[in-house]
Amino acid sequence: MSEPRSKARHRRSRTALAVTVPLALTAAGTLAYGTDLGVLGGTGREASAAAPAWAADTADGFASVNSLGQNGTYGGRDGKTVTVKTQAELEKYATAAEPYVIVVAGTIAMNPVGKEIKVQSDKTIVGQGTSGHIVGGGFFLGSGVHNVIIRNLTIRDAYQGVWNDKDHDFDAIQMDGAHHVWIDHNDLRHMADGLIDVRKDSTNVTVSWNKLSDNNKTFGIGWTENVKTDITIHHNWIRETEQRNPSTDNAAHAHLYNNFLEDAAGTDIKSSYGNYSRGATKMVLENSYFKGVKNPVIKDSGAAIVQRGSVFSGTSGRNESGGSAFDPKAYYPYSLDQAADLPSILKSGVGPRASIGTTAATKAAAATTLTVAADGSGQYRTVQAAVNAVPANNPARVVIAVKPGTYRELVKVPSNKPHVTIQGTGGSRKDTTIVYNNAAGTPKPGGGTYGTGGSATVAVEADDFQARNLTISNDFDEKANQSLSGHQAVALRTAADKVFLDGIIVSGDQDTLLLDTAAKDKLGRVYVGNSYVVGNVDFIFGRATAVVDKSVITLKKRWDGTSAGYVTAPSTAANRKGILIANSTVNGDVSNGSFYLGRPWHAGGDASLDPQTTVRNTSLSAAVKSTPWTDMSGFSWKDDRFAEYKNSGAGAGSANSNRPHLSDAQAAGQEVADWLTGWTPSAS
Repeated sequence: MSEPRSKARHRRSRTALAVTVPLALTAAGTLAYGTDLGVLGGTGREASAAAPAWAADTADGFASVNSLGQNGTYGGRDGKTVTVKTQAELEKYATAAEPYVIVVAGTIAMNPVGKEIKVQSDKTIVGQGTSGHIVGGGFFLGSGVHNVIIRNLTIRDAYQGVWNDKDHDFDAIQMDGAHHVWIDHNDLRHMADGLIDVRKDSTNVTVSWNKLSDNNKTFGIGWTENVKTDITIHHNWIRETEQRNPSTDNAAHAHLYNNFLEDAAGTDIKSSYGNYSRGATKMVLENSYFKGVKNPVIKDSGAAIVQRGSVFSGTSGRNESGGSAFDPKAYYPYSLDQAADLPSILKSGVGPRASIGTTAATKAAAATTLTVAADGSGQYRTVQAAVNAVPANNPARVVIAVKPGTYRELVKVPSNKPHVTIQGTGGSRKDTTIVYNNAAGTPKPGGGTYGTGGSATVAVEADDFQARNLTISNDFDEKANQSLSGHQAVALRTAADKVFLDGIIVSGDQDTLLLDTAAKDKLGRVYVGNSYVVGNVDFIFGRATAVVDKSVITLKKRWDGTSAGYVTAPSTAANRKGILIANSTVNGDVSNGSFYLGRPWHAGGDASLDPQTTVRNTSLSAAVKSTPWTDMSGFSWKDDRFAEYKNSGAGAGSANSNRPHLSDAQAAGQEVADWLTGWTPSAS
């Protein structure tokens, strides 16, 4: 029998960067509630100690391919990490023979204007958070230079007043004969010539997650009679640029996917063309978004373009394809985002990131900290009072440090207060608890009831929220309130993007953890790591793109002592990813064969939704039913997206018509990184 629901009352609210999750525990199955969590260390001005986590990130795409004696692109990770603030310091380390990770901490104005520093092999040059700017110049990578990462920088303003400037070859990044280069998460704009030039047989290049804007010539590739260049261009936002978006001449393999090209109306800069396949180029163009662009896709007669999955909005002129190209997956793995999602994904995801180039120690020092203590020894006695003290539209991280104790209160982080961390300061996540007992049917002061979404003990509507080392609970007593209609009782509701729940306990009965989005058409990514989620009916649910990783999902008996329930109830929008449970454990003191892994919640009877739960590489106790999925409110689970992959334990089972398993090929596109679409959760 399906559980009666009143879900309609809910409030609406590949491979890119390597997913490096700090504070990870070794095995989810051996987690203990009181386990202490470690903290990443930082580096000094010139340090031989272990580099920060981001310094170990490696390129994807063609820059990851083993060729020309170079196995992938990892930059200067094997050398010292140094911090530079002047042009002289930057040149000293960038031109050195030995490997370095070079952190640019501040704005460096190049002298003379147009100066391009000649970078040598085995270097990572990275901006410190969003503060690293190179003004009036850039970088040059000459013949044979290899294994270089240029990342998280703003390179800008070498413009000399002539729009189609043929006299000043002032590029942001130019390479002539280099190989294995990764250009990632930069903001490149307003230069005298090109933003990026990949010339003279340069190859094994990946350009990812950059904003390229306010320029005549954006991105040129080729200028050679040889057909040698292998290049991957993905997840870039190219806007208000005229030509070379990119122009790709005589490239052996050019793979362009998930880019957003935008020519905004009402501006002085007009596009002349978008992606151009020239000479003998073989190009594969996938799942990109072209908005307002003139001649969005063009090719020469001898070139090839294979197109699939792109969106063209308000474009005009030539849109061409033809010829045969290649299969990118023969060279490297990758996964595609839906083209329709790209404007929201890339507007928030490209360019310098605060989490790259900054050590944990630096981030901690830079953050504002507010202290909460119930006994009055902190700045505030309640968590909500500290949240209220965060200024509206705060530009940087605010850490609310909560001393051990029980805080019986409702907490709401509104949408105009991003970058908030609520962190318990005790030795265990059990030491600090935020708890309340509202349910969907609880009467509200002034009339009406709270409804499911409104029952949350903690409600998060602000992006870039983090919680760690505490317990969030709803202790509504179902047994004592049998006459009450609506027993859904949420502990934590999120309706935001980039929510990182790290090392916490979320505890309740029915509807414990609501992972929602701000609106049906909004992206809402949530990463739950190294945590416990406790409940019995639909206790991980909602329409967010959510990952529960390296965690324990604890099944709990009902108020009357019986064992029956459902772990997930996704309400995923079509063409989005839903709930992914990975590398975790599902167990609890309940009867064998009594719990479903999930069922499809079509909120409000919305047939357009396409709910998704994937459970993979997870230990399942005998409590899980042999047919782990079931229908809900007249909607069949078989019409939606429910699957397993390589689970283990007594509750795991072989594939059959009532228990679908992913193939290896399907599973390759359903990894944690595929869910997070370019966001790398990191503690701050």
